[in-house]
Amino acid sequence: MDPEHRRGVERLAEPYGGILSRSLLRGLGVDRDAVARQVAADRWALPGRMTVAMHRGPLADAARPWLAVWEVGHAVAVVDGVSSLVAAGLTGFTEHDVHVSVTRNSRCPRVDDVRIHRVRRRPDELVDGSSFPRTRPAVAAVRAAGWARSDRQAALVLAMTVQQRLVTGADLVAAAKVVRTRGRHPFIRQVVRDVADGAQSLGELDFAAMCRRHGIPEPDRQVVRRGPTGRIYLDVRWAFARLVVEIDGSGHRSGLALTDDNLRQNTVTLGSDRVLRFDLLALRLQESTVMAQVRAGLRGCV
Repeated sequence: MDPEHRRGVERLAEPYGGILSRSLLRGLGVDRDAVARQVAADRWALPGRMTVAMHRGPLADAARPWLAVWEVGHAVAVVDGVSSLVAAGLTGFTEHDVHVSVTRNSRCPRVDDVRIHRVRRRPDELVDGSSFPRTRPAVAAVRAAGWARSDRQAALVLAMTVQQRLVTGADLVAAAKVVRTRGRHPFIRQVVRDVADGAQSLGELDFAAMCRRHGIPEPDRQVVRRGPTGRIYLDVRWAFARLVVEIDGSGHRSGLALTDDNLRQNTVTLGSDRVLRFDLLALRLQESTVMAQVRAGLRGCV
């Protein structure tokens, strides 16, 4: 292969993060022997059986999904879970391995730094026009939660997907109804409802029942107070202890909701009530800690 041909091939690898599959190389007139000569000359490297790097350095992040798809099998592998979410723009969530899904009856090799999951594929779950095959964010989020190491990590990825506006709450609820995950599915569906519909989740959560489980007196719910600008609705309140608990759904962090909540809490506090704030995910993941703080707030009054 002459230098001009080689440089042209290397330029074509740029959209793939500096790597090409052997299949693509054959289409460019580069056979196995030509690859071997470039590798022997220390120009190219072989990060996998089916993948050739057009350099000798570490792989770029953009190359890793392509390598995972080519090594597992382009005909069956789809970037999925948190790896698909990162491709869609998710930030602040780090995962070393690339997650791919394959259909349940697929035969595929194990690949270093790639986690392979067998799933029941649905016809409409792939992103149209993506550079590499990957699942839609709502599907990817539900699967990422199912494959997470803990309930806490599962809740985190679901919340972040909505907070960063990769999906709507309605999209997530719809995906959770049809995408099956082993072992954690009831938890995922509940957290999805919490994240997507915080305004109505308090009734579903049944905070009073949680208090009963922990031997705490049941509070009054949806208490109405009068503030400088009109009525103030409090989630729960123990009048005898002058203790208020506010439970924040996903809507409390969008737009001007946080400003309104802060002003409302200040009004209640200036009226000599104490206010504890919890988000719905805290109640899902750390119920005992939440109830311990409520009990501390009631101490001396019960």
